[in-house]
Amino acid sequence: MDKSPNELDEQSASFPAAESETGALPGEGPLRIDLYQVPSNAPLKVKLFRALWGLFQIPFWPHTPQFLSRLRIALLRLFGAQIGPACLIGSGVKIWVPWNLTMGERSTIGSDTEIQNFAPLTIGRHVVISQRNYICDSTHDHTHPNFAMISTPIKIGSQSWVASECVIGPGAEIGEGTVISVRSVVSKPMPAWMVCAGNPCRPIVERVIRSIPKDEITEFGSES
Repeated sequence: MDKSPNELDEQSASFPAAESETGALPGEGPLRIDLYQVPSNAPLKVKLFRALWGLFQIPFWPHTPQFLSRLRIALLRLFGAQIGPACLIGSGVKIWVPWNLTMGERSTIGSDTEIQNFAPLTIGRHVVISQRNYICDSTHDHTHPNFAMISTPIKIGSQSWVASECVIGPGAEIGEGTVISVRSVVSKPMPAWMVCAGNPCRPIVERVIRSIPKDEITEFGSES
C-alpha cells in the first residue's frame, strides 16, 4: 500500500543522515586534523625529478634477472646516488629518492626491498640487506593539525646484516658489524658487533667473527 507524503517524511526523519552539511559523520566532534593543508617541503624541481625517476623503473620490476643489477646501479648513479664498486641491487627494489642514497663497496640490497629515503640514507661497506625489507626515514607529527611530515637520516654501518622483512624506521642507526634478525623493528641506534632482534629491536648477544683457514676459502670469499 502506498504511503502518504507525511508518513514518508516521518520515516526518513527516523534515519540519521549519512553526512551533515559540514561533511562530518554522525557523532563526530570538530575537525582537528585537516589533510587538505598537509605541507610539502619538496621544491618543484625535486618533484619533477621524482616524476622523471618513475619513468626508469622497468629494470627494477620484480622477478627481473639479477644481471640487470649493473643497469639498476647505473640508473641510480645517473640520478645522483653514490654507489661504490661491486655492489648488487636485486629485482623489485624500490628506492624513492636515489640522490639521497650513499652505498659503500661490495654491499647488497636484496630483492623487493623498499626504501623511502626523503632524508639521506647511508649504507656502509660489505653490508647485506636481505630481501623484503622496509626502510623508511619519515614519519608524521601526529600532534600537528596538518599532519606534517618529519624525515630523519638513517645509517647502516659497514659489515652489518639486515635479515629479511625488517622495518628500519626514522633515526635508526645500525652499528658496524651488527646483525638485525628477521622481522625486527628498529627505531633507535643499535650497538656495533651485536646480534639484535625483536619488536622493539634490542641487543641479544655479541657477534664474534671466527677465523677461517686460507685453504677453506674459495676465490669468491665463501667457505668451500
